[in-house]
Amino acid sequence: MSFNDFNLTTPLRNALDELGYTEPTTIQEKAFSVVMSGADVIGIAQTGTGKTLAYLLPCLRQIKFNKVKVPQLVIVVPTRELVVQVVEVIEQLTKYTTITALGVYGGASINTQGALLREGVDVVVSTPGRMIDFLNNGALYSRDIKKLVIDEVDEMLNLGFRFQVVQILELIPSKRQHLMFSATLTEEVEILIDTFFSNPIKIEAAPSGTPLDRIDQKLYYVPNFNTKVSLLCHLIENESSFNKVIVFTESKKLADALYNIVNTEFVDDIGIIHSNKAQNHRFNTVNKFKEGTIRILIATEIIARGLDISEVSHVINFDTPEFPEDYIHRIGRTGRAENKGIAISFITPKDEERLSAIETLMQSKINVLNLPENVALSEELTDYESPKIRMKNIQLKYWKLKLRGEAFHDKKDKNKKINIKVTRVQQLKLKYKKPKTRGQKK
Repeated sequence: MSFNDFNLTTPLRNALDELGYTEPTTIQEKAFSVVMSGADVIGIAQTGTGKTLAYLLPCLRQIKFNKVKVPQLVIVVPTRELVVQVVEVIEQLTKYTTITALGVYGGASINTQGALLREGVDVVVSTPGRMIDFLNNGALYSRDIKKLVIDEVDEMLNLGFRFQVVQILELIPSKRQHLMFSATLTEEVEILIDTFFSNPIKIEAAPSGTPLDRIDQKLYYVPNFNTKVSLLCHLIENESSFNKVIVFTESKKLADALYNIVNTEFVDDIGIIHSNKAQNHRFNTVNKFKEGTIRILIATEIIARGLDISEVSHVINFDTPEFPEDYIHRIGRTGRAENKGIAISFITPKDEERLSAIETLMQSKINVLNLPENVALSEELTDYESPKIRMKNIQLKYWKLKLRGEAFHDKKDKNKKINIKVTRVQQLKLKYKKPKTRGQKK
């Protein structure tokens, strides 16, 4: 099947031809007619399989011309980078149409974005928090929305956006078409589906966890952080092979630590991105990596989902992800658009349990390679790796002991007094040395 077999308008088909898209992927082929039918849809497909086009093509096909532009299609995605990417794809597909799109996200002026929204657009792409802002302040009227798409919903829930996603689903009328696309179908996602979707049709392109055949997966066993750094530097010295590399770390702190070390040897050839970096820095770094200005990108899970960066030669898991599904998303950054890719993981002794979970999910073993001879094994541990003795902090209660004397002792003078009833006459006698009377009656 080709895109010519789809019920697309001529402008959309011309845009696809210009972009070089001729044959749809499995998820695109399965989703098109179902989305066009107006039914609620749940799309399950691995990263890198073309989920974005799977919902964009039928949704853009059904947008109706209106002199007064109001948002008919709303797309919610987890990160700012993904907002920008989806808007770029929409602009490419609608090049020969009058359809307009706007991306909105936190960290930018809500007044500026609100003004652009009021000028009129057909499609709004947003992060969850900013979408709620506009639905609540009246800048976006839910009654005008015909279709709602929630992309990478499992990642949104992992990032803590469950409350925002529920709010969006509650604010947008239930009679609208709801589309949800995800790489995994978790229990939390199924609860949302049961609550807000009406008889949804489930489309699954490939079971979650199925490894992509075009990605060559390898691993090295390494003892510690410093050996990992030596191995990484040894590998990326080969610029002809490692020409576009994403290095994933477990946390922002480790990403910064690795960048500070590696950047001394590969100045102006390496970038870093995570959620603590400023918005402009994140956008500029991703653009430099896409353009090839830098060839090494150190990142956290923030770009493990959704971002389409072409021709990534290698994905290196400097740290093993906690959840096995995240491994699939990470390595899916390479081997895209029918290209071959290589995924390399550095496994320490504490990672073996995580590795076992990954291999169980994929139902296959990852090839083990011997460490190159030039990589020295370090015995020095970082503060992060050093074993820590954790003792429970028990709060002891110290009772104040009152000092007591002997059991039998002489009374103090004040306690020797005997309470004797003294009459008023006696009090006056003691005071005036004689009884005071009123005198004789006359």
